[in-house]
Amino acid sequence: MSDYFEYRHIVGFEETNLVGNVYYVNYLRWQGRCREMFLKDLAPEVLAELYEDLKLFTLKVDCEFFAEITAFDELSVRMRLVELAQTQLEFGFDYVRLDPGGGETLIARGRQRVACMRGPNTRTVPSRVPEALVRALRPFQPAALTDAGRTA
Repeated sequence: MSDYFEYRHIVGFEETNLVGNVYYVNYLRWQGRCREMFLKDLAPEVLAELYEDLKLFTLKVDCEFFAEITAFDELSVRMRLVELAQTQLEFGFDYVRLDPGGGETLIARGRQRVACMRGPNTRTVPSRVPEALVRALRPFQPAALTDAGRTA
């Protein structure tokens, strides 16, 4: 098993700008899609909680670009757990172009900080990261988190 969750994507024309390279907002969209597919595939119990009163608020997102990609490039978005606190998580994302000959090129790197909240929309309060999510993330966390448990 790898130390990241992978979402694969083939870039479409609608994700490029007039010059032909991928418009930056799509990188952020792919972070969200990777996170959603992680929940669907490995933490369906958390999806059920989202239909009840759990909310996952994205507090911060960023992306640093190293190379351009264009339509029909095959992309691997690789998500890792960077930090696990009582009510928040931070994910790291590597965007890797998969070359036809089997090579890989790191084209961007991003991060996303998420807060777990519960309650009605007008009175949400911080909530512990659900245990089902902690279990699902275990294989994708750095050794320092595995040894020390949750960070403060």
